[in-house]
Amino acid sequence: MSKYQIPYTNACIRAFGRRFKMTTKDAFQYLYRFKGIAFLIEFYEIEHLQSIEDAVDDLVVCCQNNGGYLA
Repeated sequence: MSKYQIPYTNACIRAFGRRFKMTTKDAFQYLYRFKGIAFLIEFYEIEHLQSIEDAVDDLVVCCQNNGGYLA
């Protein structure tokens, strides 16, 4: 695990929360429930090379594919 993986994941959670006007806690719970956190961990090596906004877009798709409802 990279020493930057946790700060990167945290930044993605916060950005996701801002986009959908959620608290950080609610954003984390949503991403955890709909496999967004697992996605960030599994694909960190690819995702961290993109912008945070692109990562949030990818999280939206990932979560929708796992039953999430935000768009």
